[in-house]
Amino acid sequence: CETCSKEAAKYRCPRCMKYSCSLLCVKKHKLAQSCNGVRDKTAFVPVNEFTDLNLLSDYRFLEDVGRTADAAARHCTVHSPATKRLLYCLRNKARGCNIELKTLPVGFTKRRENSTTFNSMENKFYWHLKLIFPHCHAEYTLKGVPDDKTLVDILKPYIDPVESDPVVCQRLKIYTASPQSDVQILMKIENRNRNSVR
Repeated sequence: CETCSKEAAKYRCPRCMKYSCSLLCVKKHKLAQSCNGVRDKTAFVPVNEFTDLNLLSDYRFLEDVGRTADAAARHCTVHSPATKRLLYCLRNKARGCNIELKTLPVGFTKRRENSTTFNSMENKFYWHLKLIFPHCHAEYTLKGVPDDKTLVDILKPYIDPVESDPVVCQRLKIYTASPQSDVQILMKIENRNRNSVR
């Protein structure tokens, strides 16, 4: 067991492949590693390790995606005039601010979770942000972040040695202990080719 190092392992986590001996160790592992225990269907598998089972898994994954997209296209809110009007308004406001706004079809989890809005009284976007700290395997979701708030202010409650929450600070200690100049902030660019240098 990779959690207690005492008993013989009986279980293997489908997500991170760590061995556990009991339900208690499985729960401890999930809590310590922030692991959800769900197999990553899109995980990379080298060609020399690719088996018929992986091929079948990929085929089923593609079928699930096709079913989800089809169900989303048939969803009643897709054809709702209010939904279309709201999206049209949001896209127009974004275009006016020189922002290319892309939306996923209804039914996708990211679309359901997204809470980005535009306040016409203040003429301001309030963004839904997801902060990912890869070195600590931590994720935080922020809702209603105004578009005039700087990245430094957004990150203060997380990585500032003085102003951050003590529990969060402990979890992200690799970032809080590093000089601020060493911390890089990267934004994922969607719809790029794999060989893109950007």
